[in-house]
Amino acid sequence: MSAKLTTTQKVTFLPDINKPGQEQTSPWSRMQKKGKETETAQPAKSQTPTVSKDEIALFRNSVRQNACVEMLRGGFHRSFSELFSLLQRWKEIRLAAGPGSAIWQHKSLEEQPAKLHTLRHYLTKAETALRAGAWSAVYDQQVFLAQYFREPEDRWLSCHFYQTSLNSARRVKIDGGRKEAEALANMGQVYMEQGQLDSAREQYECFYQLTAGRAWRSEGGRSLHCQACEGLWRVYTQLAERPLQANDYRAAIDTLSKAFQMAKEAGDHRIEGEAAYRVGLAYQCVGDQVTAKRFLNMYMEMSTALGDAGGLGKAYKAIAKSLESEGKLSETVQYLEKFAEVSQGNNQYHNLEEACMCLGVIFNSRGQYERGCTYFERGYEIARDLEEVPLLQRAQVFVGSARAYSMIRKYSRSVETASHSDLLLLTAWKESRQNVFTDTTGSAEGKI
Repeated sequence: MSAKLTTTQKVTFLPDINKPGQEQTSPWSRMQKKGKETETAQPAKSQTPTVSKDEIALFRNSVRQNACVEMLRGGFHRSFSELFSLLQRWKEIRLAAGPGSAIWQHKSLEEQPAKLHTLRHYLTKAETALRAGAWSAVYDQQVFLAQYFREPEDRWLSCHFYQTSLNSARRVKIDGGRKEAEALANMGQVYMEQGQLDSAREQYECFYQLTAGRAWRSEGGRSLHCQACEGLWRVYTQLAERPLQANDYRAAIDTLSKAFQMAKEAGDHRIEGEAAYRVGLAYQCVGDQVTAKRFLNMYMEMSTALGDAGGLGKAYKAIAKSLESEGKLSETVQYLEKFAEVSQGNNQYHNLEEACMCLGVIFNSRGQYERGCTYFERGYEIARDLEEVPLLQRAQVFVGSARAYSMIRKYSRSVETASHSDLLLLTAWKESRQNVFTDTTGSAEGKI
């Protein structure tokens, strides 16, 4: 049987790995191909920026917390402690003042980012300088902060940094004590503003001792020693107010004499004249007119040299008072007339009114009623122009009194004589109230 054998074709179930040209059609290869096609078909998306925790904290946390964290991360533990204590101190001051006080209405440092950042910046700079032992740089940073906080509600901060700058200045050993002297001057001014005069005196006296014999000058070119003298002049002048108010004139003279010496050493004729004037007034209070006039004449000479019309008028007035106490009325009138002349020349109408009234009183007291009335009337006109009721009423009383005294003698004689002509004169005066009884002879009596 001849049967034809059929050739069977071999079929494989797995692809032949020896045929690289043949396209792989496995499920995994198809998935990879599809993914590549998708990436090619779709445009690339922009990546979302990553935000760090620190950047998130800047917005989430308070300014105070961020400042504190930044200082601690930088290793500025001293600065952190000082800032934290200052913030706590402000809260204590505010609570002590209570609701309704001025500080209660002000914002805290935590609510003022600029001030808080300034504190952080310069406190850390000061601590960096402190680590390096550069006390001069520490002092500079603290003084900057003291001058930065100038607002009334920040004065406690200014005082704090002036105090810390004084402590730092005392650690500076290379400048002969100059920075300490500057710091003492700053603290003296702080105590003066606070009304702590005894503390201010202590600071300025130390400042004075440090600058004695030194050629140190401020940035403006002024001698620091002269600045110390002027500071002591101000302190002593204010300290003298206490005994003056208590009528303890001897103690006041001692303190004012110290003020005069300081003003003289400062080399400023303006304050030297003011100091001499105050000493002169104090000697007037104890009745020592000779010494009073010596100091008042100094003031007069200095005011003349400086062209100070106001000071010159004050000197004339005070000297006239001393002369009047000595009974030298002719010289008293001369100085009062100078006082009036200077006041009128410089449009100092209050002083002019006072001078006229003083002259009127003197002439009136000496029986020169017409001349006294003339000055009183002039004072009345000035008071009227000034539109000051108390001065006007006072002048009216003096004018009326002077006019009455000027006619009383002749009026009394007419009443006593009762002649026909006198009776006619009295009747005419009753009808017209004209001044027909002026005593022209009375002005000669009591002539100065």
